[in-house]
Amino acid sequence: MPDVAGRRRAVSVALVVATLLVSIVPAVTRSATPPPGLERFLDALGEVESGGSYTARNATSGAYGKYQIIPASWAAWAKLYLGSSTAPQTPANQEIVAHRKVTALYIWLDRWPTVAHWWLTGSSERNASLWSSYSRTYVNRVMALMAASTSVTGGTTVSTSSWISSADHRVGDASTAIDYRMTWLTARYATYSGHQVHYATRTGASASLTFTGTGIAWIGPVGPTRGTARVFIDGKVVKNIDLGRSTFQARKLLFSKAVPAGVHTVKIVVTSSGRPVAIDELIVGT
Repeated sequence: MPDVAGRRRAVSVALVVATLLVSIVPAVTRSATPPPGLERFLDALGEVESGGSYTARNATSGAYGKYQIIPASWAAWAKLYLGSSTAPQTPANQEIVAHRKVTALYIWLDRWPTVAHWWLTGSSERNASLWSSYSRTYVNRVMALMAASTSVTGGTTVSTSSWISSADHRVGDASTAIDYRMTWLTARYATYSGHQVHYATRTGASASLTFTGTGIAWIGPVGPTRGTARVFIDGKVVKNIDLGRSTFQARKLLFSKAVPAGVHTVKIVVTSSGRPVAIDELIVGT
């Protein structure tokens, strides 16, 4: 998360332009083609803004969530992208708004560094030499994390969460529809969905779900002691997931991918040993 002083400077600008920019920046609908690198940029942006926490709050500005969206901006963007200015800032809603807003910004500004600069300052200035040293440092952090982000397809992003909506079907970890193989245990915590998760610590332990839908997402905890996993869809590897983070977060969107409408199978396989990989819930696009 950027330091308070830098965020305070940005907030005064963002508050003034939040409503205006709804009409200036092109709106992006559900069918818009995601710009190249969108998932890697959002992963990096969320990490810099909040360490990836959906519940982080800036006491000075009121900015909230993974992407640290200030209240005025959330009201305007939620109305545009969710249909209600008072839509709750759930993890799924945060992802929908961020994906569509950032896509609109990229269409407008055309470069990821400029999008990152806008996210911090509300300024569309494209000449980096005119940015403050704080802004350049912030942008460089985002871009470095974006460059370091990799997937099993050689760095090309393979997932998108822009399809997630509140109407989608959520499959809790205790559902009999999930086929757990090898040893999976349960752990309880107040903010887990259903107050519990299923977790495994042995390499090769797997959890599979056959579903009919248009997308699949995995929500679970991350933290310093967490392990790694590999995600398969219809028998093909689509992504390696590292759940390790500097701080514990009970619910994080770990993976999501839109798929053609129909019957599919997602399989999560633990690839670490002695470190827990947990499933809170799976989201099936409808």
